[in-house]
Amino acid sequence: MGRPSRFSPEVRERAVRMVEEHREAHASEWAVLQSVAPKLGCTPETLRKWLRQAQRDAGHRPGLTTSEHLARNSNHDGS
Repeated sequence: MGRPSRFSPEVRERAVRMVEEHREAHASEWAVLQSVAPKLGCTPETLRKWLRQAQRDAGHRPGLTTSEHLARNSNHDGS
């Protein structure tokens, strides 16, 4: 798996909530990401990835959830 994040899961959850709360004040999702990311000390692209994963975890977007991803990786580690 990749390197550990310098951001805790709590910070990621807060970031996703901030994007949702500020969505109405901006013309596009990218504009929201560009507005919120500097406040958290991350890039808009990082925030976009967190948002997409949160959407998958909530069942709003296709793809592996976080728990499915972790289970899949633990199977491939030879454990």
